[in-house]
Amino acid sequence: MSDDKPGFSSPACSMNEADDVYMGYAGRDELVAFLNELLEAERAGSRVTLDSAREAGTGAIADLMSAVQRDEARWCAMLLRHVKELGAEPTPNMGAFYGKAMAVADMAERIAFLNRGQGWVAKKLRVMLPRVRDDGMHADFKNMLESHETNIALANKAIGRA
Repeated sequence: MSDDKPGFSSPACSMNEADDVYMGYAGRDELVAFLNELLEAERAGSRVTLDSAREAGTGAIADLMSAVQRDEARWCAMLLRHVKELGAEPTPNMGAFYGKAMAVADMAERIAFLNRGQGWVAKKLRVMLPRVRDDGMHADFKNMLESHETNIALANKAIGRA
């Protein structure tokens, strides 16, 4: 029997050197694609709410659409920043959601449609959040999710679907 102890081929202390993808986090390319997908959706939402606020003129619906539009624009800026921080090019496109939403003539129905879009973004964020390693991006996504959930509730209340 030998007194030699076997060496370890993969010491646990080197885990900090492991790739993000290996550790279960989203990689750079996946994050860029995700950010650009949300950016297109947020651009569409921003334009829908801007045009809807103008169409509503004054009152509670116009105020709500203006508030949601400011949020959508804020999230566009955040998404753009993160794409650039990852050294990638932001998409110049706007999602097809805009045309679909604006084809809905009834304002209450359009807001309900807008809420489905907001819900889609919230679902995407819930799925991605646990896979984001960067603390700043994670915090931004969490804030964006909370904002979308709040806006959905406010819009549902405004159209009597709370």
